[in-house]
Amino acid sequence: MSNVILKNIKKTYDNNKTVINNVNLEIKDKEFVVLVGSSGCGKSTLLRMIAGLEDITEGEIFIGDKKVNDIAPKDRDIAFVFQSYALYPHMTVRENIAFGLKMRKVPKDVIEQKVKEAAEILNLTEYLDRKPKQLSGGQRQRVALGRAIVRNPKVFLMDEPLSNLDAKLRVQMRSEIKKLHEKLQTTFIYVTHDQTEALTMGDRVVVLNNGDIQQADSPSQIYYHPSNTFVAGFIGSPQMNFIEGKELGLDENILYGIRPEKMNSKDGDIKLTVNVDISEMLGAEKIAYFNIGEHKCSAVLPSEYNIGKNLDISIKTSDLYMFNKDTGNTIYSIN
Repeated sequence: MSNVILKNIKKTYDNNKTVINNVNLEIKDKEFVVLVGSSGCGKSTLLRMIAGLEDITEGEIFIGDKKVNDIAPKDRDIAFVFQSYALYPHMTVRENIAFGLKMRKVPKDVIEQKVKEAAEILNLTEYLDRKPKQLSGGQRQRVALGRAIVRNPKVFLMDEPLSNLDAKLRVQMRSEIKKLHEKLQTTFIYVTHDQTEALTMGDRVVVLNNGDIQQADSPSQIYYHPSNTFVAGFIGSPQMNFIEGKELGLDENILYGIRPEKMNSKDGDIKLTVNVDISEMLGAEKIAYFNIGEHKCSAVLPSEYNIGKNLDISIKTSDLYMFNKDTGNTIYSIN
């Protein structure tokens, strides 16, 4: 079993700054879990604590049925894939992939077989004798993944592994990592600030903010049933619009939310005219930006839509989310 259990995990630095607040999370065997949040939310710190690269202030971490708080990183049966690839420039791809096994004095014939298998999985066979400087960014990232694969770990930990790639390569590598998870059938814990990566890759998405888990759920539940205004505003691009009830002629004690793509309903029962600040052309779509009351909002519209200074908005009441104005917690979300 390669499940990971976090019990009452807390991290406080010497300056009494707490970055992880009493986190409880169970990651199931063979599950692909994505930790997502903005910079400084604690997601990388949490990953490093699982790896043993960061001390735990309070709480317990279990990998499988073993408590690992006092176990060295090399003995936790995990593999860590870093953002920077961390390849040795003077070594070939073959040598980079084999390095960890060589340090563990694994027999040479076993190393050769494992490197061959990893190279085949990652389409690196023809590059085995090249050095990192001769590879593209995507190929270097695959070498870093290969180095992790040959260890056959219980758990793969990945910290923003695609952030150094261009947009096209990121899309390609997202798909490759998902396929890799399906092939290896082991537990993946993946950290990103990119909500698109989170929604497209994770079996389950854990949204963090200021060291707290805001919601841990499937991608569809996270998107359609956010637990609060933070999750609702963080997940989705452009982000959800938040509008005071008085601006919509509705209950003034409730904060309403609506996705920008739902702001152009032809048969909506709420009609508004807004002053457009700026609009952007995005191929098949246009985005208009404007204010409704004190809130900055946007609407996603068809590219042929003629956006002038004034824009008529139509909203279906059934497309509105409802949030408690004081706590930010969800009162109603779309089915």
